[in-house]
Formats: sequence, C-alpha cells, structure tokens
Amino acid sequence: MHQSMIGAEAMVVSPHALASAAGAATLQRGGNAFDAAVAVSACLAVVYPHMTGLGGDSFWLSYAPAEGRVRAYNGSGRSGRLATRSVFAGERAIPTRGPRSVVTVPGMVDAWAAMLDRYGRLSFGEVLEPAIRYATQGFPLSRDQSANTAKRLALLTSTPATRDIYAPGGRAPATGSRFAQRALGGSLRAIAQGGRDVFYEGAIAREIVAELQRGGGLLTLEDFADHRGDWVEPLVGAYRGYDVYQVPPNSQGFTAIMTLNMLERFDLAGAVDEGSYAYYHLLVEALKLSFRDRDAYLTDPAFARIPLERLLSKAYAAELVGEIRMDRAREASAEPVGNDTAYAAVVDAEGNAVSFIQSLYFEFGSGVVAGSTGILLQNRGSYFSLDGNRVNALEPRKRTFHTLMPAMACRDGKPHVLYGTQGGEGQPQTQTALLTRMLDYGMDPQSAVSAPRWVWGRTWGEATQELKIEGRVSADVREALARAGHRVATLPDVDGLVGHAHAILIDDEGFRHGGTDPRADGAAIGW
Repeated sequence: MHQSMIGAEAMVVSPHALASAAGAATLQRGGNAFDAAVAVSACLAVVYPHMTGLGGDSFWLSYAPAEGRVRAYNGSGRSGRLATRSVFAGERAIPTRGPRSVVTVPGMVDAWAAMLDRYGRLSFGEVLEPAIRYATQGFPLSRDQSANTAKRLALLTSTPATRDIYAPGGRAPATGSRFAQRALGGSLRAIAQGGRDVFYEGAIAREIVAELQRGGGLLTLEDFADHRGDWVEPLVGAYRGYDVYQVPPNSQGFTAIMTLNMLERFDLAGAVDEGSYAYYHLLVEALKLSFRDRDAYLTDPAFARIPLERLLSKAYAAELVGEIRMDRAREASAEPVGNDTAYAAVVDAEGNAVSFIQSLYFEFGSGVVAGSTGILLQNRGSYFSLDGNRVNALEPRKRTFHTLMPAMACRDGKPHVLYGTQGGEGQPQTQTALLTRMLDYGMDPQSAVSAPRWVWGRTWGEATQELKIEGRVSADVREALARAGHRVATLPDVDGLVGHAHAILIDDEGFRHGGTDPRADGAAIGW
C-alpha cells in the first residue's frame, strides 16, 4: 500500500513488496523487528538482485526498548591481505567489474548473524525461509530489475554463470516473468542450516575464493575466516530538538549531520517555502560543503584520523554557513560513486526498531557469480584509490569509503523517524530532503518520500556536476536555479535516478506511519 497515515502498531517498509510482505509475515509468526529486518534483508538479496545480495555489505541502526539506546552495526568487509597497490601497478584504477574488482570480503551474512544472535527470537532457518522460497520457486520479476538487466546486458552475458541466471537466452527477462535462482536458494538453505560459518569458513567460502582466483582475484580463505563486522557507537547530531543518528565512518553518514547543523541556522519553516528556489538551493549548497570534507577525510578510521569532533560541531557549521550565498551556486566537485542500494526499516509493536541499508555498489556489483553458489559479488572495493597520497588509498585489511548510511531520528530518547534511501551520492541529499520535510514542514512520510527530489553530482562517465531535478518541480524554480549557476538537468516527473527512499514515523500516540517510494517496487505494510 502506498499510504502513509494508517495508524499502525507495527510497520515494514522496503523497495520491494515481497520483501515487505516477508517482514510482516515474520512479525506475525512471533518474530520481533530484528528477525523481520533480517527476513527483509535476505528477501531483498533475492528479489532485488541488481541492487543487493549475499555478496555485498550492509549497515544497521537498531533500538531495543530494553536497552534504551541506539546501536550501530558496521557490516562492511575489509580488503584482503594480498590487496596492495603494487598488484595494480601500471593501472590507473582498480577495475570496476570482473574478478579483480572484488577486493573486499562481503559483510552481509555476518551482519544477519549479529542481529539474530543479539536480538532475534527466531532461528536462522525460520527467518530465511521466505528468501529461500522466493529463490527456489521464483517470483515475478520487478520492472526495476528488468530495466537494469537491459541496461547491463553486455556485462550479464559476458560469462555463462551470470548469463544463465540473469539473462537466459542472452535477453533481459520481461517484467512479471517468473525469475528463479535455485543455486542462490541452495546457498541460503546452507546458511539457514549451518549459520554464518558456512559462508565464511565452509563450502561457500571455498567456492567463492576458487572462482575469484580463477580470474585473478585477490581474496583468500583466510580473508573470509578473519571477517567480523563491528558493533560501534553511532554518531549523533542535534536538529531542532531531535537526536539524529548515523553510522560512523567508514560510512558517509556524518555528512548528513554536518548538513543539518548548517540548516538549523536557517528558519526553514518560517522563512523558506518547501519546494521553492530557496529550499532547493540552500540544501544543495549545504550538502556541497559537507561533501568537500567527506571527500577529504572519509576512509577506514583505523588507517587515518577523521576529525569528527570538529566536523560535527555547531561552531564549524556556523563557519560553513558563511560560505553559502543565496543568490549563487558555488563551484564544487565530488567523485562519482555507485548508486545501487536497498534501504528498509522495521518497527514492531514492542517498540523495537531497525533502520538498515545494503548494497552491491554498482548495479549487479562486479558481475561475477561465485561458481555454483549463485551469489553475485560486490565491487565495493573498486572505489579504493591507487594513489598512495589519497586518504582512501588501497591497503591490505582496510575498509573503503562507504556510501551506505541508514538514519534514525529520536525524540525524548525514543525513535521518531527511521529513514534512508538508495542512491550513493544521493543518500545524504535525499535524507536531508526527507527529514526537513517531516520535521520542518510537517509532512507525513509518504508525502515526504513522494514529493519531487533532486540529486547533485556526477555519475560515472559524465564530465560535469549536474543538478538533476524531477520535472514536477516548477519551471520557474528550475530556471531560477539555472540563473544562480546550477547546471540544471530536468528529469522525468518521477525518476528512479533520484533514489528509492522509504521512511517510518512514530507519532505522539505511538502509531507507526510508513512511506515507500513510488520510484521503486516497494510497499509499506502495517497493522
């Protein structure tokens, strides 16, 4: 249902209706929000395979009333011990596709185990059952997967393993056709029976490593066996009386807090109309300044000092605001990053809340299916730099700059809004739009998600930093932005390029209201 104000006591939102349904069914069979979140995550790995999968990473924010605090889990993998810059000598960059692009260990399955071990009520087998069923019996292919398959057909038909699964007969499957992934179902069943160790120390790890090494990949069995995600303290910022939580680096989440610190110095609700030139211009200009610091500092904090205390201070925000001109766009640049991700959230009747996001980095990740496992591997590590002077330079056992950033805003110590989006560079941009629309302008989650959006930046292969904006934004506003110096590119009225966003808001009565993006294939399910 694409409806926000349904006064529910439990709520699931995700970019695919079948994944949302699996989360709801998990709650109804006695699971809590953590069980349901893992069920949703696993189903997304099956029904949205171009965006996410077992071969990728994930980040999580969680709240349990019994603990009374927000916690974060970093489910991203590190580069292998053989991953040195000298391996790529003579190359300008790490390849973005193929076995040699798979530089980091996938962290997803470990994150599932961490959630269930600490908070879950159901077994791995019970939680993974819907995903196993969708994989083995098939499901109606989404329009988004069909479109992305057609877009990346050359990649997907370049090897027999990917072709046979994703483009049988060398063609993109039609929307609504039955799409099964029986080998992936077998891997999920093995994990359901044997837990995370099957993936990191057992038969799945051996098959993945063997496949990669056949193609010159660098990961070893030792790299898989060594992998552990981390429970970490989330970052927290203050915005108009709310505590806003983000996962710390190597996530880019701190950029959203920096942006809110700047925006808090403006009277948005009283002096800036939502959807006006001033609204779009101000948010874009604040985000550009946040990106400047992000690109200068973001990497694995175990390898570099990231001055978060200064970056997240209100005093620094005041300095940055002094650089914003309301009549002129500043010249700025940012490196292009992968866009393809899946965000989801769950809140149960007891008040447990999970905000999480997962990805393969590019659409269909590396394009490498790991042998007989049916698992598509991410290419996240291809974002490492081969320039030793760059903060995100490739080194062994290192986490890379990560775009994934689930968010949660709390009031009086309890979750009020869970929100996030697919979209790489667009994640802090869309998050800022969602939160200001809900907190400053009083929009319900569905209205905030559905309203026109934009994305500033440069995607792969483009030479300029454009402000891509949906055509529903009035021509007057778009023309004013162009006059101010923004390189405006008008998108269709509703365009997935601006991301797939979803949100849950818990109101003063304790009811849950969900919003899911019309640009995706999702659903908000509550009761």
